[in-house]
Amino acid sequence: MSSTEAERARDSGRSATPLDAVSYRILELLRENGRISIAALAEKVGISRANAYARVEALVNDGVISGFSARVDPARAGLSIGAMIFVTVHPQAWASFRAQIAEMPDIEYCAVTTGEHDAMLLIRATDVSGVHEFSTGVIAQLPEVRTVVSVVVLDEVIRRPYLLPTDLPERSLEVPLGMTRWTPASAGRNTLPPR
Repeated sequence: MSSTEAERARDSGRSATPLDAVSYRILELLRENGRISIAALAEKVGISRANAYARVEALVNDGVISGFSARVDPARAGLSIGAMIFVTVHPQAWASFRAQIAEMPDIEYCAVTTGEHDAMLLIRATDVSGVHEFSTGVIAQLPEVRTVVSVVVLDEVIRRPYLLPTDLPERSLEVPLGMTRWTPASAGRNTLPPR
């Protein structure tokens, strides 16, 4: 695979090389402790240090590992309120909306979604008035935005740094699925260039 093909595969969300059980084990261990030494990682996985180093480098180069960082508890760091802001965007304003929110440090996470709203933003604030000021005074004021709905997070029950395919249990679909409403993406939402 050429480097251009590898970049395209990485940017599309697929790994450039298929992952094996050893790679998944490395990712599991790094999820638990991103500061683990290569020697300790190699010992826990049962491979040589040189192999562990080469595999971690390959995972980084293939874009499977996109970076290393500390996990911070937002409440203990002073941002005790979390909120999800659901936004409906004017159909022809996606590129501008995306450019605007990419510059906003208040936003921890943004996802384009299906359903009633077009995007979901996760924000943090020191108090509820900060959520109100940001959602109504900043987001709702953007000309690209049609509607805004804010939901304060009461408790974050699960927050994992990432999931792996090995984490997902096999499930039988013998039990009928509940009612799910699926709304396809509107024109222009699925053709935005990656950030």
